[in-house]
Order: sequence, then structure tokens, then C-alpha cells
Amino acid sequence: MKQQFNNKFIVLAVDDSPQSLSMINMALDEEGMAVLVALNGQQALNTLQEITPDVILLDALMPVMDGYECAKKIRQNSPLIPIIFMTGLSDEADIVKAFEAGGNDYIVKPIKPLELLARIHQHSHHAKMLTEARQALDSVNQHVFCVNTQGHLLWATPEAQQLINGYDQNIQDQAISHWLPSGIGGHDLALPIEGGLLTIKFFKQTEEGAYLLKIQAPDAEIEPSILEAHLQITRREAEVLLWLVHGKTNREIAEILGMSPRTVNKHLEQMYPKIGADNRAAAASIAVQSILGGEIGRPANL
Repeated sequence: MKQQFNNKFIVLAVDDSPQSLSMINMALDEEGMAVLVALNGQQALNTLQEITPDVILLDALMPVMDGYECAKKIRQNSPLIPIIFMTGLSDEADIVKAFEAGGNDYIVKPIKPLELLARIHQHSHHAKMLTEARQALDSVNQHVFCVNTQGHLLWATPEAQQLINGYDQNIQDQAISHWLPSGIGGHDLALPIEGGLLTIKFFKQTEEGAYLLKIQAPDAEIEPSILEAHLQITRREAEVLLWLVHGKTNREIAEILGMSPRTVNKHLEQMYPKIGADNRAAAASIAVQSILGGEIGRPANL
């Protein structure tokens, strides 16, 4: 969509004050920037579905959706776009709340045009360098992403983002947060995907509470004999378990293996006590750790 702006630098200004928007538009237009406006957080999110700006200027207090909630939603899909809060609130608690919501910076109103321009240039330059660095990592098959202690995604290289997009966010966060301590100790995490496994390795801790993780290429060539030998289950049980790891339902497994869903369920019931699992999630976790050759054990809270 940027082509319609003739490759101009695009700023999305979100504020319910026409006076503030007019001042921002005048200051940035003189710098050759294209300014898009929104009167509340929901309008901003609607705009972001069509256009990716270079910087977002975000008022904190607005009707319909305030800036804090808007920033949180933006960060779910756009971890790199700089967000600069601008508001008359100057209490420490308000500033902390802005950063916790995903803001990169905070300007107290009334806005000084020269200060605003300096901060826009600073954050956009930093974001551009990060984007180029992450694209470079992808170009050499280094698919990296960063999470916090709770497993929440902080940022990801483009290819890594595509690989993890298919997972339910809550399940993924829980799996990563439970695995992190053993991951730091050298054990890999495997998440089932269509046709194989996504292997995640601990890379390094970048700062307190932030962890870099690396995605290995999916391994689609997994023999049931691996599970049969490691878990001491029958060949048929191993075949059922392998397709369970791939996310298949009992009906889908039955169609693949040429048996009834009832027989699939019977194999699972007989296999669970053998491997120390009492549900599908626990069985899948035990199986993938067995495939990776790591410690076999049921993660907490599954």
C-alpha cells in the first residue's frame, strides 16, 4: 500500500484532538512525511489492516478504545513498528503503563515539533536496522524469535513468524514457558506441525526476562520404530501416537491407518499407562521428547 504515497515515510497519528492532529500534520508534512489520522484506537486498528506505517503516534486517553489497549493489540501482529505515546499524563504510573502496553517512547503534551521529529527519526532508524538484521538472519536460515519468561512472543524474524503462526497462542506460550528451564539446560522443544515437528533450540538470554530461541527445519521423516523402541509400546500404538503428535483427530488417524475410530481410541487407552500419560497433550509431549532424544517427562499443568 505504500506505493500510493510515492514511497513517502508514513506516520499514523492517533488522537481525538483535532488541534493536536492539525499541528502534527503541519510539522510532519513540512518534513515530507505522509500523515494518516485516526480519532481512536479502533480506527487505528482498522487503518493498520490496510497500511503499515513507519511510526505510530498514539494518544493515551481516547473514546471507544484508548491508546494502551490499542498498543497491546498492535503488538500482537506488529512487534517492530515504533509506537510513541503522546499525552498530557505525566505521572510515573502512566509512563510505566505506556511502556508495558508496548510503547517505545513517551512525549508529554504540549508537543514540541522539533522534539517529535527527532524521536520519530531515532525510532524509525532503529526499527529499520532491526528489520534488516532479522531479514538477514532469515536469509541464512537462522529463524529466530524472542520470548519473555511467560513464553509470550516479543519479536520474530519474518520466516520464524510464519512458522509459529499456525499455533494457538495460549498453547504455544504455555509449552514454551514450561520448557524454558530445561531448554536453557540444553534440551530442545518440539511442537507438532503438519507433516513433522518444529524443533526449537535455546539460543541465548538477551536481557533479564528475554530469551532468544532458534527454529530448526521441520523433520518430516520420523519412523514409528523410534517411539516403539524408546517408549516400549507396540508398533500399532507407535503409529497411532505418531499421528497424534501430528495433530490428527481419532477419526483422521483411523482413515490414515485403515481402522475404526473406536480402535484408535482403544490403542490410546492401552498406551497411556505404558508411557505415563493420561491425556492427548501429555502423550504428545512425551512422544516428541522421545523423538528428540531428550528427557522423557510430562510437562506441568498439561
